[in-house]
Amino acid sequence: MSFFLLLLLFINPTIEKTTLVNTKPTLTVLVDNSKSVSFFKENETVKELLSNITNNKELNSKFDVETFSFGSQLNVLDSLSFNNTDTNIYAAISSVNDLNKDKNAPIVIISDGNQTIGNDYEYTNSKQSIYPVVVGDTTKYKDLKITQLNVNKFSYIKNKFPVEVILNYEGEETVKSRFSIFGNGKTVFSENITFSKVENSKTITTNLTSIKEGVNYYTANIQKIDGEKNTKNNSKSFSIEVINEQTKVLILTSVLHPDIGTLKKAIESNKQRSVDIQYIDKFNNQINDYQLIVLYQPNNSFNAILNQVIENNSNFLVMSGVNTDWNFLNKKQLGFSKKVINQTENYGANYNESFLTFFQKDIGFNDFPPLKDKFGEISFSKDHQDLLLQNINGVQIQQPLLSVLEQNNQKTAVLFGEGVWKWRSSSFISTNSFQDFDQFIGNIVQYLASKKKRNRLEVNVENLYPANSNINISAFYVDKNYIFDDRASLEVTITNKETKKVTKLPFSLINKSYQTTIESLPSGDYSYKVTVMGQNVSKYGEFKITNYQVEEQFTNANVQKLAKLADKTGGKLYFKNQMTTLSEDLLSNKKYFTTQKSVAKEENLIDWKWILFFIIGLLTTEWFIRKYYGKI
Repeated sequence: MSFFLLLLLFINPTIEKTTLVNTKPTLTVLVDNSKSVSFFKENETVKELLSNITNNKELNSKFDVETFSFGSQLNVLDSLSFNNTDTNIYAAISSVNDLNKDKNAPIVIISDGNQTIGNDYEYTNSKQSIYPVVVGDTTKYKDLKITQLNVNKFSYIKNKFPVEVILNYEGEETVKSRFSIFGNGKTVFSENITFSKVENSKTITTNLTSIKEGVNYYTANIQKIDGEKNTKNNSKSFSIEVINEQTKVLILTSVLHPDIGTLKKAIESNKQRSVDIQYIDKFNNQINDYQLIVLYQPNNSFNAILNQVIENNSNFLVMSGVNTDWNFLNKKQLGFSKKVINQTENYGANYNESFLTFFQKDIGFNDFPPLKDKFGEISFSKDHQDLLLQNINGVQIQQPLLSVLEQNNQKTAVLFGEGVWKWRSSSFISTNSFQDFDQFIGNIVQYLASKKKRNRLEVNVENLYPANSNINISAFYVDKNYIFDDRASLEVTITNKETKKVTKLPFSLINKSYQTTIESLPSGDYSYKVTVMGQNVSKYGEFKITNYQVEEQFTNANVQKLAKLADKTGGKLYFKNQMTTLSEDLLSNKKYFTTQKSVAKEENLIDWKWILFFIIGLLTTEWFIRKYYGKI
C-alpha cells in the first residue's frame, strides 16, 4: 500500500478546472478640486453631486465606481479642499485613460470646465466616453480680461524692452475702455481701446525703458466697463530685472577660421555684448578696453599680448587647434599645458555633471561633431573644473575638452579643439534654434567677463509670485575651495515688509542643491535672508506676492468646451440639476455591461499533504509491527 501511494504521489495526476469570473465595467468619477470651484461658491454642490454617485446603489451594482480629484495633477480622492491653484483637465483624463486602457470605463467629470495649465482638453483622444457635469455660473456676463502677458525676465540699463499683452472681451455690445501700464508710481503707457462682439481680442505691444537698476515691478490694467462682474482678471503684475552690464570682447587670431565668425554671432546674440576681431600682427590697442580676451590658436606672435594679460591679471579664453603652438603656450605657465606629438585627433564631447563653477545644462554635447586638436596629454598646475570631457571614437577618456581655472581673481577657460562652428550648426538642426548654443557661449562669456569674486552661496528665487502659490527657493553652496558642500545646514528667514511677520524654514539637500518650499504666504512684499549655519555666509533678496489668482480669472463655467468634449468622446453633457438623468442614462446604456470570462486552472487530483501524512503513518505502523514480532 505504501509503495502504491508513493507511486501515486510521484505521478501526481492533475485535472483542469474551469471557473467563470464576472467583471463589472468601471465608472470613473473625476472631481475638480481647484480654487475656481470655491470662487463660484460650489463647494457643497460638488460634494453633494459626488455623494449622489457614490451612494447610488444601482450604479454601484452595475459599476465598479472609482473616484479621483484633480487640480494640476490626478489624485485618488480622499477629501476635497478646493485649494488647488491650477487645473489640468487634460492631464486628469489622460491619466485615467492610462489606468483603464484595457477596461470598459466611462468617465464622469464634475467641473466648471475652466483649465489653467496643460494641453487643450477639448482635443483629447479619450477611448472612454466622457460625461461632464457642469458646476459654476453658466450665465454669460460682459467681461474684459488680460488673457496673456509676455515680457522678458531681464533687460539692460537704459535699454528698451518689449511688453506684449493680449486682451479679450466677452459681450454682445460695443464697449470702450483704457489699457494702462503702471510702474515706479506713475503711468508709463496707456491706450484707448474699443471692443465689439466681432472685434473681441486685441494685442497691445509697447516698448518700455529700463531706467533703474535692479528688480522693477509693473502692473498692467484694463479699465472696468459697466456691468462687468469679475474685475479680478482686469489686472496683472509683472517684473523685470534691470542689469547694468556692458561687455566688450576681443578675439585675437593668426588664422582664418569659421569658428571666429561663429563666436562673434553667438556672443553678440546678447545685445549688451560687442565683439572686435583682430589679427594678432595688426593689433596695437590696449587690452584694458575689453572685459574678455579670446586667444584663438595662439602661437609665438601672441607673446606680447599674453604678457599684458598676465601683467594686468585679465580674464581670457584660449581656443586651441591644429595651428596652436603648444611649445610656446607651455612656456607661458598659464596653469595648463599639453605635451603634443605631430599628430591630430578628433575629440568628441561628454558633458560633466559634476561641473559646479557656473550653471550650464547639457545641450546635447555628446551628439555634437568632434573637435580637432593636436594629440597629447593635458596637465594642470592650478585648480580647475572640467565642463566637458574628451571622448575618442565614443570612448570617454579622463582628459578635459573644456576647462575653467580661477586663481588670484583671474579667470581662465581653455577649449582643447577647433570646430565649434559645427556645434552651432548641429544645435540648430536638433532644436531649430541657435539659442542653446548661444546661451552656452554666453554663460562662458558671462563667467569670464565678470571681475566679481565668485560667491560661495547662490540663491534662486523668482521676483514675482501669484497669490497662493508655493514659493520654491533653491540654494547652491560651496566651501572655501569652491567644492559643493553637502554637509551644510541652510536656513531661510522671510519677513513680510508690512506686518513684520517672520517665517523661518530649513533647507533640504536634494541632488546637488538645497531646496525649501514656503506655502500659504499672503500677498505682499517680502525680504529674505538665506544663511549658512555656523558660517559667516548669507544672501539677501526680495520678492513680491501679487493678488493675482489664476483660478479667479473666469467669469463663468466653460459649458461650450465641456459640451464639445462630451460630443467628441461619445458622451453627453449634464448640468448639476440633472443627476437623476445621468444615473438613468448610465444604467440603461447597453455599452456598459458585465462581462464573463472563463479561467482555466490546473489542480492536483489528490492532496499530496494528506497522502504524505498517510504514507508516513503506514510506514511507522509497519515499523512498530515488525519491531513487535522481532523481525527488525
